[in-house]
Amino acid sequence: MEQSQEPKNTTTKITRKSWLSILAKSPFCQIQALWDELGLNPEWELIRKPEIGMVMVQGRTGGNGDAFNLGEMTVTRAAVRLKTGYAGLGYVQGRSKKQAELCAVIDAILQTPDKYSDVVNNLIIPLKNTLEDIKIQKSKKAANTKVDFFTMVRGH
Repeated sequence: MEQSQEPKNTTTKITRKSWLSILAKSPFCQIQALWDELGLNPEWELIRKPEIGMVMVQGRTGGNGDAFNLGEMTVTRAAVRLKTGYAGLGYVQGRSKKQAELCAVIDAILQTPDKYSDVVNNLIIPLKNTLEDIKIQKSKKAANTKVDFFTMVRGH
């Protein structure tokens, strides 16, 4: 069973890479609340129980220069298989085993054609909107501290 393809005929198209990113960056309490509202109760088994580990985070000088090692970050990962056969992965920052497992379940369900639209519209899109709002607020806060330097030319 091919599991990396998203359903083709839906109104809102979000790639697997995008929904995994959204799930990884979203607050667990919001994921859990939206998940509970969906009322889905799939059966699954753990392929890989949630594990906590470290990854090296890299940065780039000026955003596009040479890469350098910035430091290590704690991550938790999990892998599940639904009883329907679809497998899902969850990688999250921090030490939340519950979040990694729930993200893996959501990933697997999003690969299920008959559940895709409902989960995207009622879970992924609201999470994406929240992340965008947070980004805008941070950007506004940073803009408030911006200092514009200019040079005055004298004698003209």
